Amino acid sequence: MNEMECESKLLRVGNYYRLSDEDRDKQNKLDDSESIKNQKHLLLDEIAKHPNYILVDEYCDEDLSGAGTYRPEFERLIRDCELGKIDIVLCKSQSRFSRDMEIIEKYLHNKFIEWNVRFISLSDNADTSNPGNKKSRQINGLVNEWYLEDVSNNIRSAFHSKMKQGEFISPFASYGYEVSKEDNNKLVIDPVASEVIKDIFDLYLGGLGFTGIAKHLNSKNIPCPSLYKYQKGIKLNVISNRPREQIKWSTNAIKTILTNELYLGHLIQGKRTTVSYKNHKIINNDKSKWIRKENMHEAIIDEETFNKVQMEMKERTKPIKKTGMVHIFSGKVFCLECEHYLRKKNSSRHEYLVCSNNRDGYDDCINKSSMRYDTLEDIVLNVINEKIKKFYDEEILRQEESKKNISRFADKIKALEKEKIELENKLSKNKNYLKSLYEDKVNGIINPDQFKDLLDDYNKNEDIYKDQIKQINNDINFYTLKQESTSNNKKLFSKYKTLNKLNRVIVDEFIDKIYIGKIDKETNTRNIQIKWNFE
Repeated sequence: MNEMECESKLLRVGNYYRLSDEDRDKQNKLDDSESIKNQKHLLLDEIAKHPNYILVDEYCDEDLSGAGTYRPEFERLIRDCELGKIDIVLCKSQSRFSRDMEIIEKYLHNKFIEWNVRFISLSDNADTSNPGNKKSRQINGLVNEWYLEDVSNNIRSAFHSKMKQGEFISPFASYGYEVSKEDNNKLVIDPVASEVIKDIFDLYLGGLGFTGIAKHLNSKNIPCPSLYKYQKGIKLNVISNRPREQIKWSTNAIKTILTNELYLGHLIQGKRTTVSYKNHKIINNDKSKWIRKENMHEAIIDEETFNKVQMEMKERTKPIKKTGMVHIFSGKVFCLECEHYLRKKNSSRHEYLVCSNNRDGYDDCINKSSMRYDTLEDIVLNVINEKIKKFYDEEILRQEESKKNISRFADKIKALEKEKIELENKLSKNKNYLKSLYEDKVNGIINPDQFKDLLDDYNKNEDIYKDQIKQINNDINFYTLKQESTSNNKKLFSKYKTLNKLNRVIVDEFIDKIYIGKIDKETNTRNIQIKWNFE
């Protein structure tokens, strides 16, 4: 086809526009950006200069990267080119089409030639009908890709720095928190969702398992995290084969919440990353690369409650299917003879516990008789009430306090702190003495031998003072722990006066382990030992 025929033939043009990150200035999201408008004016003016150019469609991607990632309008443009609907793809610049060198090579130098499609970009004079500027197109492609890589590295570096400083960098806060309106790198408590978080922890300590808690929340019509955020106007990309309004609480959601240290006020970021600036597949980072900053926002759950839940998860057996509850002695009851755990079983008349070392046809334990579950409940309830009664006996309480020398601990700590201050003052004076000693040597008041002897004395005194201060710190820590232990015991007992029924929370607070021995044939009794949390 000669030049005259080429000019007379009507050519179908597809204009492609893309908004790049560096020139966004939209007034609102419903309007085209000024950048897109400028691109349109430029390309339409070019079409007007060629009578044989016919605009058949426009393709516009806004707020999307020029890297080799999915762009809806770009993909539509490519499909139309492949189907033979377009003769010319017109862009402001090659970088608007793509900054990815692989994409440039795939389409400009291969597929477009195969499909008989011409690519023209105006600002950098790229034109696939001109074989002479192929190298310049390839150089532009490399420069654009280097630019993307530099931008990606700079962004990663900035995010890493923010995480190291304890700044929250995600656009969305985890359930229970909101991004602060005053500082978008700070989390604040969501007053509604935070109460659900507290309920979840309480329900778990109360004996419900993950599934049981999920069913409970769904029965109360409490929206799950993604639905709750959607109702608040936060748009999340939720992948589900169900309508958003039908997404419910799941066991995974409950487990995630119960193990999330965010609710302690800690930020743990950098757990995941993408393969590269071109490949946005998310991969897990090694734990050594996580960035942890403590006490960066207000906690929803206190450490004592959080730690109890983590311990429960390690010790707890599977919940009962019908109720979703874990039985109140789960993970607490062991055989005194072989130290295997006791399994809970049901009969038509009652529930009972039996040594797990005797199941599946094996008789490896001499503790073969089962223990009725309700009998153990009565025994433990009575023993705990005896402990509580003893605590509230004022005379015994005074004797206990006298034995433990609670006031003596406080007096001892006070005396140690006073002694520590005196030693620190001596240490400070000793350092001033060294300064004056050196000045005496410089001024010739003492000779070098005298200085050496006095310096040795100084060093000895300093070592003695430092060792004494170190020992005092150890003593203070010891007596403080003793004092806290006594205080914690009082705090535990003061929560209760008389118990009428046991539950999982009470058992967890009072009891570490219960050991059940074999039946004594002579007395028809069995040895039951309770290991308390406070003794």
